[in-house]
Amino acid sequence: MNNQRHLMKDGQGGLDFRRMPIQKVGIRNISYPVTVRDKSRKTQQTVATVSLSVNLPHAARGTHMSRFIEVLDRFKNEVSYQSLDLMLIEIKKALKAEESHVELSFPFFLRKKAPVSGLESLLSYECAIEATYVHHLEIATRVAVPVHTLCPCSKEISEYSAHNQRGTVSITVGMTKFVWIEDLIQIAEDSASSPVYALLKREDEKYITEHAYENPRFVEDVVREVALRLEKLPGLRYHVVEVENFESIHNHSAYAVIAKRADGE
Repeated sequence: MNNQRHLMKDGQGGLDFRRMPIQKVGIRNISYPVTVRDKSRKTQQTVATVSLSVNLPHAARGTHMSRFIEVLDRFKNEVSYQSLDLMLIEIKKALKAEESHVELSFPFFLRKKAPVSGLESLLSYECAIEATYVHHLEIATRVAVPVHTLCPCSKEISEYSAHNQRGTVSITVGMTKFVWIEDLIQIAEDSASSPVYALLKREDEKYITEHAYENPRFVEDVVREVALRLEKLPGLRYHVVEVENFESIHNHSAYAVIAKRADGE
């Protein structure tokens, strides 16, 4: 059987004479169980949508797709700064490439306590990690955090009450050090009028309503607060913050974006 395998023609291993290099070639949108780091429980298991790729020189006809899965399977037990570094080096070696790339998107779950009743419930956050290895590892982490905002203008001009809505804070950070997903979530929630919860009792709703009223936020306020807090993270290379409010009294959303590198650009 092994002899037959070695005698089979290697189509991808042939030469190509069109002189067209390919920046990325690989596999995309494969669902795979992975283990990610969890600040309170050490790890949590989730299912990621994974894309893996390498560059392909102009003289190579193709790449060996099955090798991506072989490497992924060896590193599925922990998604971390260290494991991604090793995985991308392994992919480079296995595919004989100069560059390797991985993209993972997955739901991350936090068990949250309601502010007054203390009842616990799970809330999911959409996360993504993109990593590239050429001469060293470059990694970006993204998380989308649902939040609650109350309009300062509405509060100021109204005799009572103020319009409020849910929004989303999307944070992308490029780091030279590991960053906890939970810390990014905390930054987003602390910058809004109030966090969002899956389970609340009446006493919790009262607290959140009053807390939001005392902490009104425009999208401009939220995006600036998040950016200022991110700049205190050690190892930050760049950050992109986007805040979108799903307006409750308008037929449009309000949004704001700040993108900045650590060197100020």
